Amino acid sequence: MLNKVSLFEGLSEAQIKRLSDQALTRTYPKGAIIINERDEAGTLFVIVSGMVKAYLSDEAGKEVVLSTMGPGEYFGELALLDDTPRSASVATMEPCKLISLQKSLMQETITADPDMALQLLKGMARRVRRLTESVRTLALLDVFGRLVRVLDELGVEVQGTRVVEPRPTQQELANRIGASREMVSRILTDLARGGYIDMEDKRIVIRKKIPSHW
Repeated sequence: MLNKVSLFEGLSEAQIKRLSDQALTRTYPKGAIIINERDEAGTLFVIVSGMVKAYLSDEAGKEVVLSTMGPGEYFGELALLDDTPRSASVATMEPCKLISLQKSLMQETITADPDMALQLLKGMARRVRRLTESVRTLALLDVFGRLVRVLDELGVEVQGTRVVEPRPTQQELANRIGASREMVSRILTDLARGGYIDMEDKRIVIRKKIPSHW
């Protein structure tokens, strides 16, 4: 699995084997919290299967989702660069299998192969661009536009039809776009009535292009 992760591109077979020998693999149920914001940081995680979300929350439990990640992606990489606490929480959105690698091992590997540091910086640059785009969306689009954008980002082609699978809950969508669950419910209902989407048990089917304005 580590061979397929962009962060480890360019490493020798011996280096990959050393990482693999010291890696730990665990499975987690849906809804498990892998990282808590402000926790001590000391581990990098690689996603083997499943989906996770990185998010911020307040004392009242309100969430803002920063990003979602799937197989082959990784998180917790800031732990490799400094000794500050975790900057966000990460939880599973479905059953997941994760590989964990300790900070000390990763730092030794980076020291032995500086090209890996470049891969790490490239990955961070992608995260910054993704976060910048999320901020732009929150700042410049209304709730309808933000929801349409998220559906487009989550949708994948399945036999010629664009679907969002597994189907996110209305609250998950609301957390993702910074809106109320009631507003998301209203918009989804209107889109279904207009023939733009079908709300099936386990997925959302996008039947035709959704307009950019309500």
